[in-house]
Amino acid sequence: MPSQQQDIAVSLPLQDRVALVTGASRGIGAALAVELARMGAQLVLIARTQGGLEETDDAVRAVSGRGATLLPLDLHKDAEKQLDLIGPSIMERFGRLDILVHNAGVLNKLTPVAHIDPKDWAQTVGVNLTAAWRLIRSCDPPLRAAEAGRAVFVTTGRVLRPKAYWGMYGATKAGMEHLVQSWAQEVANTPLRVNLFDPDIVATRLRAQAMPGEDASQLTQPAEVAPALAALCLPSETRHGERVLFAPAQPTH
Repeated sequence: MPSQQQDIAVSLPLQDRVALVTGASRGIGAALAVELARMGAQLVLIARTQGGLEETDDAVRAVSGRGATLLPLDLHKDAEKQLDLIGPSIMERFGRLDILVHNAGVLNKLTPVAHIDPKDWAQTVGVNLTAAWRLIRSCDPPLRAAEAGRAVFVTTGRVLRPKAYWGMYGATKAGMEHLVQSWAQEVANTPLRVNLFDPDIVATRLRAQAMPGEDASQLTQPAEVAPALAALCLPSETRHGERVLFAPAQPTH
C-alpha cells in the first residue's frame, strides 16, 4: 500500500518546492500564488504594497495552512540592491530555488512615442525589463541548484502586435522577451526550463488602466489563468524557450 507521504506527493505536485513570484499582491500574481500554494509550494512573494501582500498571504494560508515570505519591494525605485540579494538569500535559506515567475509589470501611460516622458520611460524599463535581467542574474544559481528549476516570465500579445500609443509598454516587454529567450538558449543543456507566458486579455488592474470603460466581468479572470501558468512550473514540464499563449477552456454542451 502507498504510504501517506506518497499520497501527499501525488496530490501535491509541488510539495515543499520553493517558488518566487513577483507582482503577487493582486491579479494574476496573487491568483498564481494561491494556485502554487494549493499545489504544495513554499512561497516567496514580491510586490510594492505590504497590505496587498498580506491579503495574498491570507489567501495562501487559507488553502495551504502556512504563510509565505513577504518582500515588499518597488521593482523600479528601491530594488537594485535587494534584487541582487534575493538569489543568494534564497540559496542560503533553502539551498535552491525551484520556481521563478516574474509577473510584475507596469503599463504607465498610453502616449505617442514622441511624447514619452523620460521619468515614465525609466519606470517602465525598470519594472518590465531591468527587473527581469536582475532576477535572472540573481536567481540563475539557485535555479540551477534545483533538480527541476522552472522560470516563467509573463508577457503580452502587444509585443507581436504593435499598436499606436502602446510603444513604451510593448518595447519594454519585447526587450524582456528577447532577454528571456537568450537565457533559455544559454541554459538549454541544464535541467532548468525557461518559458514565456502570454495570458492574453485578463481582468487585471493593468487592463483596467488601459481600457477604463471595459466591462471586466466579461473578461477572463486571473483565477482562470493561474492553473495554466502554474503548469509551466511543474517538474514534469518539458517545454523550454517557448512563448505559451493561454487558451481558455471551451465550454462543453
